[in-house]
Amino acid sequence: MQAIAIFIAAWLAWVAWPARADASPRIPRDNAEVLEILPRSADELERELRRMRTALNAAPHQLPLAATLARRYIEAGRREGDPRYFGQAQAALQPWWNQASPPAEVRLLRATLLQNSHRFAEAQAELAALTQQNPGDAQAWLTRASVHVVLGQYAEAKAACARLSRLASPLAGAACIANAGSLSGNLARSELLLRAVLAHYPDEAAGLRVWAQTLLAEMAARRGDAALAEQSFRSALAADSRDGYLLGAYADFLLDQERPGEVVGLLRAHGRNDALLLRHALALRQSGEDKTALAAANQELQLRFQAAAMRGDTVHLREEARYALHLRGDSKTALRLALANWQVQKEVADARILLEAALAAGDAQAAMPAMRWIRAVGMEDRVLALLLGKLESGMRRAS
Repeated sequence: MQAIAIFIAAWLAWVAWPARADASPRIPRDNAEVLEILPRSADELERELRRMRTALNAAPHQLPLAATLARRYIEAGRREGDPRYFGQAQAALQPWWNQASPPAEVRLLRATLLQNSHRFAEAQAELAALTQQNPGDAQAWLTRASVHVVLGQYAEAKAACARLSRLASPLAGAACIANAGSLSGNLARSELLLRAVLAHYPDEAAGLRVWAQTLLAEMAARRGDAALAEQSFRSALAADSRDGYLLGAYADFLLDQERPGEVVGLLRAHGRNDALLLRHALALRQSGEDKTALAAANQELQLRFQAAAMRGDTVHLREEARYALHLRGDSKTALRLALANWQVQKEVADARILLEAALAAGDAQAAMPAMRWIRAVGMEDRVLALLLGKLESGMRRAS
């Protein structure tokens, strides 16, 4: 154990400051804390939430009850991909929502909800205030690191991970730093670190292990090691077969492996989740076998994106760009959406849809800022490398 701890400390010292990472899990405050009680069905989930909501209505200023209910709504929203749960979480916190300096528990939940709605600057301000107010809050540091990763701010993410590593379990610290490191020029070493720590601590909280296994699967896929990625995805799914982010990541992997039939089976029961419905439709298109189901999925996606636009909701710009490019064949609209999305977030999938849309639209110049950024930060990904090569080759031929 001491050797692993020294290994992590040395790694953190090396990568916390660079030479030039949905949805993070909840960190347990102690080994006895119950992180989540999973209902066996959606009906049971609704009954549980209704019971808690009734209790809160009778005592709306009971902070522990309100915070617990808000967390359950956030968990449900992430699991089901349904943003209405996030609105209900905010409603549970209404007595404290507009306070300039709310209790720390409310501030963390408020930051999480702002992050979920892509109001990243506001989320960062909340988290900065929270970590200053309570520097021993491990969850706040992890959430802060996660926001920095989404924005491509890897130096800041690594600094937050370094603070987290002093407060949380070795696996939480390792997953945090490996996530940021893998996206900024240290993919292989980050994967090695995380795989070693995961193996050394088999009794960590289930949510942390699923997160770590999902990260490892994505890292292996980005390196082009399909067999190892498959193994890690299956390990994660064996522990949690309903996590929306995990299902989406595995579906993307299967689509890249041209295994659409497996995606259709995997996601058939998850049509309420917009992102998973999109992947289901992409699989139907790739298989070419059920045109009726594809037409229905296409129509439903179009209605949902139109409804989001009417609400002024821009959370799903990346998914809408994928829909425009791969299901409607509208490369110009896809490029416009992907560029707008790139102004907000800079994950691997954001870079990929932008490069794909630019290539399809024959407009490599539009993707130049993203191309330079990918090179500058050292983002490693097999598919991105292929797309970069095609775009740069086209630009050389045109010059």
